[in-house]
Amino acid sequence: MWSNSEDPDLGVNSLQDYNLSTNPYFILEVREIEGGKKYAELVLNKQLDRESESSFQLILTALDGGKPAKTGTAKIWITVIDANDNPPVFTQKVYAVKLKENAPKGSSVVQVKATDRDDGSNAQINYSFSNIPESARQKFHLGSQDGTIIVKEILDFEETEGYVMAVEARDGGGLVAHCKVEISLLDENDNAPEVILASLSSPIPEDSAVGTLVALINVNDRDSGDNGKIVSCYLKNDQPFKIPIYILSLLYFLSLHPHCFPEL
Repeated sequence: MWSNSEDPDLGVNSLQDYNLSTNPYFILEVREIEGGKKYAELVLNKQLDRESESSFQLILTALDGGKPAKTGTAKIWITVIDANDNPPVFTQKVYAVKLKENAPKGSSVVQVKATDRDDGSNAQINYSFSNIPESARQKFHLGSQDGTIIVKEILDFEETEGYVMAVEARDGGGLVAHCKVEISLLDENDNAPEVILASLSSPIPEDSAVGTLVALINVNDRDSGDNGKIVSCYLKNDQPFKIPIYILSLLYFLSLHPHCFPEL
């Protein structure tokens, strides 16, 4: 930017110099053209940062050489236009969430959030999955505008105990940031115990002694923790059979440690 001032006086009383109000970003370079006329150029002297200061009001003063000197002033308004010099920043690098496996479709899991110090379209952020297993993509949906992850399909702890996915935030100028989302499923008591006859003696002689082993029973529950523990097992109605205490103890042990006897 340059400025040219006029002073009808001649000689020493004509325009002699320019001054600029004090500021950290701009300086004046005064140049002289043929005929001795002077003009001033406004030059950027320091890198601007719209996020720190978005506009400036400067005062340009022209002085002649008279005594006393006469002056003329002009106001200069400068507006700094935003450049996409700031990438998005997530509020968290890792979002860790615990979610019940019976969470209904459409329920909110977590909202990831990124901010951008730029302005206008450069600050508009779109969210998307950037690295996600296909199994997770089938189960969850990510809102591109608000960053909310919701349940898309029924979840099953016995199928998958958790999901890990990466989310990308991209601003209007193409700069990106990433975060990680870790979803741990909480087991619900949604599986009934399964009773399997591992071995059966049939028919049974009527003179069999009391305590004769008739059947070997295996009971399994696909749930985990307390939901998967077998705490009781009994026969309905009045039958001439019983389940010995040691068998109940064994069933309880197997419910806690099913890997010990995988063939049962």
